[in-house]
This record gives sequence, structure tokens and C-alpha cells, in this order.
Amino acid sequence: MALTGRAAFAAALGVLVVGFLVPSWVGLAAVQLPLLFAILYDLARAAPARSAHFTRSAQHSVQAGSATHVDLTVENSSHRPMRALIRDAWPPSTLPAQPVPQQPRHRVVVPPGEQRRLTTRLLPQRRGDHHAHPVTIRSYGPLGIAARQSDHTVECTVRALPPFHSRRHLPSRLERLRELDGRTNILAAGAGTEFDSLRHYVPGDDTRSIDWRATARQPQPVVRTWRPERDRRILLVLDTGRTAAVRAGELPRLDTYLDAALLLTALAAKAGDRTDLLAHDRQVRATVSARGTASALSTIVSALAPLEAELWETDPRALAAAALHAGRRASLLVLFTGVESAGFEEGLLPFLPRLAAEHTVVLAAVTDPHLAEMAQQRGSVEAVYRAAAAERALAERRRTVQQLRAQGVIVVDETPDRLAPRLADTYLALKAAGRL
Repeated sequence: MALTGRAAFAAALGVLVVGFLVPSWVGLAAVQLPLLFAILYDLARAAPARSAHFTRSAQHSVQAGSATHVDLTVENSSHRPMRALIRDAWPPSTLPAQPVPQQPRHRVVVPPGEQRRLTTRLLPQRRGDHHAHPVTIRSYGPLGIAARQSDHTVECTVRALPPFHSRRHLPSRLERLRELDGRTNILAAGAGTEFDSLRHYVPGDDTRSIDWRATARQPQPVVRTWRPERDRRILLVLDTGRTAAVRAGELPRLDTYLDAALLLTALAAKAGDRTDLLAHDRQVRATVSARGTASALSTIVSALAPLEAELWETDPRALAAAALHAGRRASLLVLFTGVESAGFEEGLLPFLPRLAAEHTVVLAAVTDPHLAEMAQQRGSVEAVYRAAAAERALAERRRTVQQLRAQGVIVVDETPDRLAPRLADTYLALKAAGRL
């Protein structure tokens, strides 16, 4: 049961009447008994809130930061008209940005045996699965003084996909990929390239590309053209341990990893390569084995959406074993992790030579842009100490990167806004060199 503002207003008027006009128990009874009967009448005439039936329908997935709509259908199965206030509750992070997020409320009148559809606008800002809260209904009586109230659990989940901010870099990288497909002279000299077609020799072609068997049957020399190898395998390994939860810039490192992984997946799909995914800390958090290049991006996006960093140290031995098990044949292994010397040298670093012996390993790490800013600070004693600490952290980071490169690991260590394009450029460089 719930009382409305009308009941409070009537009770306040009754207090004034009793206090100034009839200050006695008789006056109190004469004022409050009609109010009590009005409340009981409203409760008796209101449609039962518990008998209302609700169903939710929504788009299963939407990109974070994009609006979507959820339809809530209410059915009045009673024999009385339902005058109701319905709250369609959702997590605050899914509601449109306002000074204070307000839970959607709908006023509706549903005749007996009929149903009405209510629409709620959502604007999820955080990726992941957002589960609906219970629906609360207040069914008012004819006088609007009292209402019956009930909560109904209506299951509904909206998955907010990663926003994919690095998509803006995709057109320029696809143009470079198309240039790779047409650079016959350079590709012919590279190792690990695939034969594409034959064409007539033109001045400037490498004479080593001449196909003498085909030339014997033609009136002029014929050369072979080459293209980057296709149907190669890329394994994305995401470290979802404690270091992935550290903020670099405005976002956690894990979100930057996801953005770079999506750009690389989209580029590899256009190049005809197959992309698999493994997320691991102390155990496997997500795994994707793409069956084909066409569905790789959508499959990986859906798998990455609910992924969250775990606040404990990653088990390096288990992560390396899982990566070796997932990549049973030679492939491009892209490892997204931190390179802080405090735990990296004793953790994952000893296991990288084994991975590099079987795969082409690229380590993608995010550096905090505030370190470079701190290193430039001067003007006070505290600023100098902060600059010294930042310089020491950067020096240790450079030393770790040098150790990795000495072991044959390709390191992409960039700020959050530059990691995705640099990783895509590294992939294209490997394709051009015939190493993939």
C-alpha cells in the first residue's frame, strides 16, 4: 500500500480544522474517519497490482554510448481499470546523462483485459551486460488518495559492446593493405609470399621475377606477381590481471587493449587472416576460435563486452601454457600486458623466450601519458621529486623493453591514443616483410 500527496494534504487540512475550529476528540474523529474511509475505498476499488503481467523486449546488444529502447508491455488481467504509475528500473549507468539520473516512470491507464506498451530510452555508457531491475507498479484508486504497490521481476539484459574508438584509423590502414597487394617488386623479393598471377614484363620489374617457362610460350617476357600470404592465424592474448585495471589516461588499460584488439581484428579480417582470442589471468576468462574471417569481428566484440579486469596478480606460467595450447601452430601472437619491471621481470618475462621460439610474438603495452608530463615538471621541490620518480619509472620501462627485444619480441609500447594505430602498423609491416 502507498499513500499519495492527496492523502497527506487532506490529513494536513484536518489537523488545521481540529486545531483551530474543533479542538476535541470528536473533531479529530469527524475529520480523520472520512479520510480513513476514502483510503479504504481507494484500496478496494484499485486494480490489484500483483495481478499485472509484464514483459520486456529489447535489442540484445548495442554499442556503448549509443541509445537504445526497451519496450515494457503491461497487461491488466483484472476486471477493473488500472490507473498506474510504473517505474521501469535500470542501472544508473544505462540511463541518459542528466544532472542526476532518474529512473524512468510511466503513467498509464489500462482498461480491463487490455495491455499497453511503454518505451524506455537507455544510453549505456559502460560496456558489459546490464541487467534490468524489478518493475514497480502503483495502482491508484478512483480518488487518487491511496494505491496498491507491487514489485515484479522481469528478466531482461542489454549488452553494451566496446565503443571501438579506433575505427577512425581503419580506412587509412585498409588503403595501405591494398597497396601491399599491388607492390609486386617488393613482395617478390620478400620471403613467405604467395603467388598471385602472371603479367607482361614492364621496365623496372625485377628480372628475378621473370617466369621463364611462361615466357617461352609468349612473344615477350612474363613476370610473376605476388601478394601477402593469406589465411594466417593471429592469436590475441589479453592479460586481465591486476595491471589491466590500472588507469592510463582516462580509461583502464583493459579498455585500451580491447580497442587495439578490435582494430587489429578488423584489419586482419580484410587481409584474409584468422583471429583467435584468449583472455587470462589466473584462469581463462574468455576464448574465441573464429571459424572464418567474416564473423571474426562480431564474435570477438561480443566476447570482449563483459570482460573485466580481476584485482589479483596474473599467473604467468598458466597464461603461457594457455597461450601455447591455444596456438599449437606457428602464428602471430599478440600479448596485451603491462611491462612494469616490479612484477614483469619475475613474472611473464622468463616464459617469453619459449613463446617467441614457436610464434612471432608482439607485446602491446600501454604507458601512462602522465609520466612524461611529470618528468617535465619543475618549479618546486615536490615537482622535482615527482620528475625524478617519473624519470626512474621511464628508465626501468626502457630497460625492460630492451630485454624483450633482445629475446626476439616485438614491443609496441605507446600511450592509450596511439597504441591501436601503432599495433596495426606493426601488423602491416610484418605482412610486407613476409613474416606473417
